[in-house]
Amino acid sequence: MKIILASNNKNKLREIKEILEPIGFEVISQSEAGIDIEAEENGKTFEENAFIKAKAVYDIKKIPVIADDSGLEIEALNGAPGIYSARYAEPGHRCEKVLDEMKNIPDEKRTANFTCCICYIDNDGKPHYFTGKVFGKIGYESRGANGFGYDPIFLYGDKTFAELSAEEKNSVSHRANALKKLKEFFEM
Repeated sequence: MKIILASNNKNKLREIKEILEPIGFEVISQSEAGIDIEAEENGKTFEENAFIKAKAVYDIKKIPVIADDSGLEIEALNGAPGIYSARYAEPGHRCEKVLDEMKNIPDEKRTANFTCCICYIDNDGKPHYFTGKVFGKIGYESRGANGFGYDPIFLYGDKTFAELSAEEKNSVSHRANALKKLKEFFEM
């Protein structure tokens, strides 16, 4: 089955393909589907933003679409950056900003989680939601060369997400957990 990912983010596309293609899905980006839009993410929750993105693409093509909205939620920062994760600071400076804001926070208060909500809009235009989380801590420095976004500062055990291989990360990540729920939905 062909599904459009309502995104052109190459890292998200790679992660989603690695998880869904082995079970028989052809995942294409919105640009590969000939769609050149940028939906305004003005929702107040991950679910609302995922729906906004999926619906914008579905309304053009009328075939199944998935979109995700995800972010880092840090307890000591009252859940920030949360739904504003992609806009929290200039690209390339997001980890630096979080580390600066966390510099005086003790280890026991550095708890954080990544949250991902996937909105799947089926052939009939009906939305379905799948949320995944992964819990960890914010480190004290950026480490690792894999991953993207906040991965270099998010500690999962004693490694950052950027120190894990793609296979390791895809087995435990917030997006992987949401995609597992989506996969279970398809297998019902």
